[in-house]
Amino acid sequence: MNKWKAVIAQELRCTTRERLPQLLLTVFVGMIAASAFIGSSARASVTGVYQEALRQGLTTVPNPFDALSPLYYARNTVIYIVLIGALLAIVIGVRSTLRDRQARTADLILSRDVRPSLYLGSKLAGLALFVLLLLAISAVVNIGCLSVVAGQVLSGADSARIAGLYALAWLFMLPFVALGMITGLHASSTTSALLTPIVIWSVVIFILPLLGTAAHPVSLLNPVSPPPAPQNGFFAASSSLVDPLSLGEQFKHVSALILADPQATGTMPGGILTIATFAVVACAAVAMTRRTRMRRALND
Repeated sequence: MNKWKAVIAQELRCTTRERLPQLLLTVFVGMIAASAFIGSSARASVTGVYQEALRQGLTTVPNPFDALSPLYYARNTVIYIVLIGALLAIVIGVRSTLRDRQARTADLILSRDVRPSLYLGSKLAGLALFVLLLLAISAVVNIGCLSVVAGQVLSGADSARIAGLYALAWLFMLPFVALGMITGLHASSTTSALLTPIVIWSVVIFILPLLGTAAHPVSLLNPVSPPPAPQNGFFAASSSLVDPLSLGEQFKHVSALILADPQATGTMPGGILTIATFAVVACAAVAMTRRTRMRRALND
């Protein structure tokens, strides 16, 4: 086994043994499984009201849920990826580099003929593989739950859309893995290593979108992006500046298009390019970390 494969295998073993990632992993997969049934419960409630109104002759309009695609019940999955998935990515990234600093592993590794970029790139590849496996399992669980809710096996086309959603989720979570690794390498203490990326995540996911739209803050928890900003005034100017940096909104927009949400408009390439750019820049920043930085001790 070469150095690259050895680091990846070690990273996978260590990550699966960490308790905090295990907890977040359980919550994430659990919410993914529950998302379809949450949507189904809402449908049952509305359908009950509709049937009563129909019985009393108060309406003749067809039940709006009858024409919905099974993919409609996957909408909440997008929010769970933005919230729980991104936080899980941050935690495993932080723990990856903090482990080395706490155990002084980097001192031993870098005393050999190993380039820092190769070592950190291999660790990042191991975490990326971990996230990929996690999302693959989540996709299978999601497809199974949607099939149960729909009362039939999900079609090939719909299953492909779910797979496309999780492929995009992997690309979306990758910058947060790298962000966690970077703060784990640069922070002076364990507390700041965990809090700093969470603050950055909060700004990117919640603060920046609010600077570019007049929508209510609660609307950011919707699986579809808020309406466009007004064409004049402060929001028109700020929207053009912050929209490309609003990673969560870009992910929600492309996800809605993948799931064929009737409320979604626009095209995918711009959003996918933005997410991919974040991923490339963040991964490059990890690989360019200096040897001296990797060997710096924590102040805990």
